[in-house]
Amino acid sequence: MTRHTYKNPLEFNPSNVPEPVFDDHLEYIELYYIAWKQAWDHVIEKEGVPCSPYLDEGFSPTTIWIWDTAFMALFCRYAYKTFPGVESFDNFYKPLHDQIPSTQHMQHPDNPPLFAWAEYCNFMHTGDVERITSLLKDKQYLQKHFDFFNDLKQGSKVEFGKVPVALEKHSHGFMWNGCSSGMDNTPRGRDHHDEIYWLDALAQQALSALYISRLAEAIGDVETALLYKDKHADMANLLNSYYWDDEDGFYYDILIDDINKHSKVKTPASFWPMLAEVATPEQAKRMVESVQEQHMFGDQIPWTSVSVDDPAFAPTGQYWRGSVWVPTAYMAVKALEKYNFQAFADDTAENLLKHVYATYKNYSPHTIWEAYSPVSAEPATTAGDKGVCRPDFCGWSALVPISMLIENVLGFTEVNALENKIVWRIKRTSRHGIKNLCFGDVETDLVAHNWHVEVKTNKPYTLNINGKNHKLVAGVNNLDINL
Repeated sequence: MTRHTYKNPLEFNPSNVPEPVFDDHLEYIELYYIAWKQAWDHVIEKEGVPCSPYLDEGFSPTTIWIWDTAFMALFCRYAYKTFPGVESFDNFYKPLHDQIPSTQHMQHPDNPPLFAWAEYCNFMHTGDVERITSLLKDKQYLQKHFDFFNDLKQGSKVEFGKVPVALEKHSHGFMWNGCSSGMDNTPRGRDHHDEIYWLDALAQQALSALYISRLAEAIGDVETALLYKDKHADMANLLNSYYWDDEDGFYYDILIDDINKHSKVKTPASFWPMLAEVATPEQAKRMVESVQEQHMFGDQIPWTSVSVDDPAFAPTGQYWRGSVWVPTAYMAVKALEKYNFQAFADDTAENLLKHVYATYKNYSPHTIWEAYSPVSAEPATTAGDKGVCRPDFCGWSALVPISMLIENVLGFTEVNALENKIVWRIKRTSRHGIKNLCFGDVETDLVAHNWHVEVKTNKPYTLNINGKNHKLVAGVNNLDINL
């Protein structure tokens, strides 16, 4: 395995990222800064690309991935003033939709269409209406990419794309393959010669429609908002009519030659319809109950890439044959939150953080990995089971020590520049919180200890703690929480 070494010529400055406070678990703070430092080393300057500097995934210096870059942008929102998260999307938007030349190649131009979701999550932190107006009204990049994903044909070659396209839309869904979907050697479709319609492709398009609509609403573009609400509704109907198995209470891929039959391989990909808000509350409840009761995707080491009772499950990982992958784990946790399974989401997120830290501490080299073993504190093996996956992968794996720490362990559920609000679930008495958190024009420190909260802020905002709103003033605010 070739290991590419990156080094940003500028030194990482910890003051450019939020400062978590967690007296009970200083080891998580250590891992948090290691993740940011590795991500900073992957901020690359290069001639001949539409956006430079940009954030590289840590795989290849000449190739970029939509899949990786979208997930990286989700943690970059916490340091949007210094890390080029959504800005890196221009290296896809401009070559694909404006035919602007680039010296970079896209490995899979038919990777999951996650731009709208990532743009929305960043928008909540920045409040950058100008960017969203440009995306939707001036450049129309999000709508163009939605159409691009629908219009691709299997075997075609996209300019700036490195390999031929595997995606193709049909009346009941999308043909695809493991590599383009991001789940390289997944066992999905194994009993049907891969002749399946992939549920995640359809659900991810529904996710795109959902967030294009919400972004359009935010800038007052009613026509676009309604158009994409209708598209979302159409795809939701398709997913629930064909991909939902009522007997098992689970979403599955369907067969191309018989759309009324399912390819019953259980993976975290089945949670994409929940993230896209396609599932009904009852469907979500049944999915979660079956996962919890059967420890379907692991227990203390959660979110294995195939169910642990599947014949393809490999205890060593073998890439997508059992490994724990951060992108699908993060997606599944956010899907749980959409349907108010917050405790389960938090538990699995904290267990995953423990696992990532234990691997960092106990396995040499001491770093953050591309994927993790489903059974022990070590990295996962490659598809051929002949070695371990890539080290220094921040990269999307930074989502665990950064985003899951902030959102699920420390409890900062929502940071919303549009409503000038933070939502904080305080569930522990030990000293914890976050300092130097920025959103919109606000810079704030929030620290809780024994149900007392001290907040420092440069500007007023609303802090919702465990369901109760507190109107904060500029300066120092002291709150005693009555639970």
